[in-house]
Amino acid sequence: MRPLSAITPDSPVASVFGRATKKRDAVINGLGIETVGDLLSHFPRRYVETSELSELDAPVEGQVVSVVGEVTSSEVRSFKNRRTNKLSYRVEVRIKTNGPGFTMSFFVPWKAQADKEQHRMAPGNRGMFTGKAQRFNQAWQIASPHSVMFTGNGDDDGLAASLKGLLPIYPVTATVYSWDVQKAVQLALDLVSDVPDLFPEELRERYSLLDVSTALRWIHAPDDYRQVGAAQKRFRFEEALVTQLVLARRRRELREQGGQARTGDQGGLLAAFDTRLPFELTTGQREIGAVIEQELARPHPMNRLLQGEVGSGKTLVAVRAMLRTVDSGGQAALLAPTEVLAQQHHRSITAMLGDLAGGGMLGGAAEATAVALLTGSMSKAQRQESLLRIASGEAGLVIGTHALLEQNVSFADLGLVVVDEQHRFGVEQRAALTDKAGSPPHVLVMTATPIPRTVAMTVFGDLEISTLAELPAGRAPIQTNVVPLADQPHWIDRVWERVREEVGKGHQVYVVCPRITGDEPEEGEVDQRDIDDEGNDTTPQVSLNAVEELHAELGRGPLAGLRLGVLHGRLPPDEKDRTMRAFAAGDLDVLVSTTVIEVGVDVANATAMVLLDAERFGVSQLHQLRGRVGRGGLPGLCLLVTRSEAGSPARERLDAVAASTDGFELSRIDLDQRREGDVLGKSQSGFRSSLQNLRVLRDEKTIVTAREAAEALLDRDPALARAPRLAEAVARMEQSRQSGFMEKA
Repeated sequence: MRPLSAITPDSPVASVFGRATKKRDAVINGLGIETVGDLLSHFPRRYVETSELSELDAPVEGQVVSVVGEVTSSEVRSFKNRRTNKLSYRVEVRIKTNGPGFTMSFFVPWKAQADKEQHRMAPGNRGMFTGKAQRFNQAWQIASPHSVMFTGNGDDDGLAASLKGLLPIYPVTATVYSWDVQKAVQLALDLVSDVPDLFPEELRERYSLLDVSTALRWIHAPDDYRQVGAAQKRFRFEEALVTQLVLARRRRELREQGGQARTGDQGGLLAAFDTRLPFELTTGQREIGAVIEQELARPHPMNRLLQGEVGSGKTLVAVRAMLRTVDSGGQAALLAPTEVLAQQHHRSITAMLGDLAGGGMLGGAAEATAVALLTGSMSKAQRQESLLRIASGEAGLVIGTHALLEQNVSFADLGLVVVDEQHRFGVEQRAALTDKAGSPPHVLVMTATPIPRTVAMTVFGDLEISTLAELPAGRAPIQTNVVPLADQPHWIDRVWERVREEVGKGHQVYVVCPRITGDEPEEGEVDQRDIDDEGNDTTPQVSLNAVEELHAELGRGPLAGLRLGVLHGRLPPDEKDRTMRAFAAGDLDVLVSTTVIEVGVDVANATAMVLLDAERFGVSQLHQLRGRVGRGGLPGLCLLVTRSEAGSPARERLDAVAASTDGFELSRIDLDQRREGDVLGKSQSGFRSSLQNLRVLRDEKTIVTAREAAEALLDRDPALARAPRLAEAVARMEQSRQSGFMEKA
């Protein structure tokens, strides 16, 4: 071990492990901790009161449990080791908790070691016990147990002496135990005397924050929860402020770069379109349209989220913004997540415009522009024609899929990017399209339910929000019911009867599965999974419904005689288009599909949807899917069929969807369950958030305060010269591989 005085936050983490090379390597490789500073920044995820036994419901067999228990008995038993043919020993321990009791066996090779272990875990001693829960002879066991004792003579390497009522529990891996991290952290706290504080004293006083040394001691070795709270406040504000400073500096740079104002004074396309509309705009459409027009006319880019329930008229608002951009001499691109939706947008927008879409064609109106479509399945000749019209500027409106992102696609003057249902696109993909503009384009993102990353960015102030709250005439309410097959397996028969009833009334039905065939998911889809506090994946391992197999099964069985169609992403594009056209024309009664129908598919006669294995879809996705029904003025029905158990996270999620049709409310539930997406990076969702200390729902007030503080700091001191360590932290985040994606959402 190096001299004590030489240990700083930049020292290798090996400095506090000494000869414990296995533990050191496990920490470095398993947790990604390389320096002492990394170690001190690896905060506990929760705390356990060492004086109280764990409150525990029934464990789940096979899952890792960590419990505070009191030893009720411990005995040394000998046995002949079959492998070595020598005598070995095990210490059989029984503990009690404020829940079920557990037995466990600790295997050791020598009698003296067994006696020492028994003494360490003598009856009456308390400790933390970790391992896999197993059921044997009607009793619970902890298999492959590991322990750390709080009381008695077993004082584990001085750990008990460092505890003051609360035991920190750290995020760990299978090869690293929480107390291994704790021991290293305690040594680091003792050896590192000078931890640089990002905040000058004046800033700490203004926001009532602890200094960094006190905050580190209180977060790693607190006397009570009051100290935990004060330390968490400090570190959450620190992370929020650094992030906000990066975002604020980027926004200022973008404003200085400037964008092109799109004032709409070079044509009469929008005015001609408005006079031909056969209906009145809703109040919300008019108000949001006015806000968008104001922002388009500014010399810096608009960055706005347009949120509205499915069918609230978002597309019309977007089309009017696109037409205004064309009236300003620019082009507008609409980026759709699927070919089905891109083709539908092209058909519906062309039909909506009528002769205003006939630019350069015989019969086109004087104010007309051209509408180009670009998708991956087009023939070479079709693609070439579209590419020429886009590059020349002849096509004022461009609609496409990922094909728009390809390198050979160039625009004459891209002024507005509209992203439809943004959670189908990664941040990089959206950035690729905006990079095709000469100056930063205006961006309008449309969604019926923001997903975690978007909600996070919204709270962080990247996107301004507009919400279309009212539904236009002709939208009927949707009734959503959970069908719990774990409790009532025979209800599936009633589901198919209900489908027949809808078809009998002359209506049509969607049946949605999470798989195409076998266990093959739709491309890009990731199952919703449930992870508990210990990191266990509690998602039941069951075979899931697949479109191909279910289509055949329904045709032979409960839906025999009905006209059934199949739709999924692996079908050839022309077959997908034929199927959707047949369903839209009423030539099919039931469409068995994957989530390719999730967004934009608009069939007014479809009144019901059956979602099988509904627990495998996220909250936002379920909300999107059910929005496909009830679009023709007829009441909609959505049945969420699930095998999840009552009281499970999956059932709670489905019950929430059934209880609410509010998009923002559901997005908060989604965010709370799935954690934030990577706020600064590419990842759209998942369990690992790049936010170390912040949760965007829990810490909204902190984030808002930090945003205001960041703006005030930059107004007074743009270079942060008076807070040099804070400036260094901001620079590190700006230079990280993730931050290149920050303003491209």
